[in-house]
Amino acid sequence: MTDKAITSLTDINSTSPIGIFDSGIGGMTVLKEIWNTLPGESTVYFGDSGRQPYGSKSHDTIVKYSTEIMRFLESKHVKMIVIACNTASSHAYDTLCRISKVPVVEVISPGARQAAMRTRNGKIGIIATRATVSSGVYGGAVVEAANQLMTAGKMDADVLQNLEVREVACPLFASLAEEGWWNTPVTRMVAETYLQPLKDSCTDTLVLGCTHYPLLYDVISDVMGKETILIDSGSSVAERVREVLIKDHLLNEASAQPAYHFYTSDDPQMFENMAAPFLGGGRPKGTCHISTDSFREE
Repeated sequence: MTDKAITSLTDINSTSPIGIFDSGIGGMTVLKEIWNTLPGESTVYFGDSGRQPYGSKSHDTIVKYSTEIMRFLESKHVKMIVIACNTASSHAYDTLCRISKVPVVEVISPGARQAAMRTRNGKIGIIATRATVSSGVYGGAVVEAANQLMTAGKMDADVLQNLEVREVACPLFASLAEEGWWNTPVTRMVAETYLQPLKDSCTDTLVLGCTHYPLLYDVISDVMGKETILIDSGSSVAERVREVLIKDHLLNEASAQPAYHFYTSDDPQMFENMAAPFLGGGRPKGTCHISTDSFREE
């Protein structure tokens, strides 16, 4: 998967914001990394909490929702769109690349490459939503990344020969994250059930293939054990965002204070209450409700 090159600069410049969207609050794990990596960039975040979870939706529905949100973000004159949702990335990335007016970055390739680079025994696990697992995109991205690393002399031949990618759907994880049940006995019980097949197969590297899952990092890490490397692609995505902005001469080097705007298709106060413990610093605040019938602010 390669990022779309920019096609038009009509309404944007380097000080324009970066548009980021997810099915809910999970994409804020990527947003936070973008803030850390690019502290001068303004952002517009849309969390489609009113229509989540995406992981149980059909391909056509995911593409429809993603396209609607892309158009909304473009109306805010963003200079880039980051699909901070693995499900949307696996189903809608190609479509958004084709029709977007600005560069589009997805979250699958960076995580897949990181996993291929860090595995020691070639046993890579991917946990994701049912829609992402059924797409097969993540497994293919890991194999592609491993082959590229081998060609570049950055992967041991024995590791590549033993490469085994196992994908497991964890549909309840996103709902637990949205509810704020990040580290509870219920979450641990669910994690133990989902992750046992990966433990049994000697998985040494586990990709958190949904941007909600890093919110459950502590529980997942405890269940898998300290020898398992967990891959949260947020930092890799943020670095890819920086690379694309530099390439397209859109990196914001102005000294003005960045602006952060938040939108949700659900109740704004509920959205902020769920996200605030993770983002901290009194954010998000001033979140606006967007009706997905008209995509107008209410």
